[in-house]
Amino acid sequence: MKIALSDLATLVGGVLLSGRPDLEITGFASLKEANPGDLSFFHDARYQQRLLKTKAGAVLVPLELQEPPPHLACIAVTDPSRSFEMIVEKYGLQPMPFQPGVHASAVIDPSAKLNASQVSIGAHAVIEAGAEIGDGTEIGSGCFIGRNVKIGSKTRLFANVTVQAECVLGNGVILHSGVVIGADGFGYEFHQGRHRKIRQVGFVQIDNDVEVGAGTTIDRARFGRTWIGEGTKIDNLVQIGHNVTVGKHCIIVACAAIAGSAVVGDYVVIAAQVGIAGHVIVGSQSTLAGRAGVTRDLPAGGTYFGFPAINASQEKRRLVAARRLPQLLARVKKLEEQILACQASSPQ
Repeated sequence: MKIALSDLATLVGGVLLSGRPDLEITGFASLKEANPGDLSFFHDARYQQRLLKTKAGAVLVPLELQEPPPHLACIAVTDPSRSFEMIVEKYGLQPMPFQPGVHASAVIDPSAKLNASQVSIGAHAVIEAGAEIGDGTEIGSGCFIGRNVKIGSKTRLFANVTVQAECVLGNGVILHSGVVIGADGFGYEFHQGRHRKIRQVGFVQIDNDVEVGAGTTIDRARFGRTWIGEGTKIDNLVQIGHNVTVGKHCIIVACAAIAGSAVVGDYVVIAAQVGIAGHVIVGSQSTLAGRAGVTRDLPAGGTYFGFPAINASQEKRRLVAARRLPQLLARVKKLEEQILACQASSPQ
């Protein structure tokens, strides 16, 4: 791969601030790891020192950058991160094109509905009775599709995904390896000294354009549905319990856990390791900071963190006060010593 700097500037609508137009780019890398010939990008002032020290052959920089480093070839663009992505999409490693066909080792029940010339079914995949698969969908090697599952068009299941019986996936859904959709919800009643399993007879519905990261589990409902709204993106190793409702266009980051029957509104951001208790409501357009513990309903539009999760401004004040405790204790001890000294010197 050899791409002239002038061609890259044209592709992203950028301005060549420095460097030769015929300089050739041969790879892509971060500022810290780049070598001569690599293209990188700078979009965050926190990485100013990395920009000054980078060995990259060329860097995409913001239009407002005043003085580009003299040793670098720089292309000024409105959004360096997005422009870098555009270049990588065109010249970087390309995804495998869709190739319809059914591998000879796949096991497909005769009652399943699919057009073998319009879907891709990998080796050792299993598709049970009554399943329906839309055109343009890819089922990776080792996937299991349970009975009566419905999968829309242009959906992709990477290797070893499990979708249990009766679940519904929309169009353009992406499930990464190890995802389990529709396992039993964690429901038990303690009866006569034993934990008695409560039947989980609902299903999981995943709407269009949802992406679910590797190793994530979304449990079937006890009754009704567990529902993931359109456009929501879920990271690796997330647990979503039975009868949970997640709204549209949410972001859920790794190792978060949402307990049964919780309701998450639209456009909510849930950071890493957040825990949401069962049956609570998180209002739309809320942000939950990392490791927040949600134990009660949270109003829409707020930023929350801490345990139990409270409004960010309140939690910040509490944290500041907690940091001052050693100083305050020292002052109290000193005051106590002064009082004792006064008492000792006073006539009885």
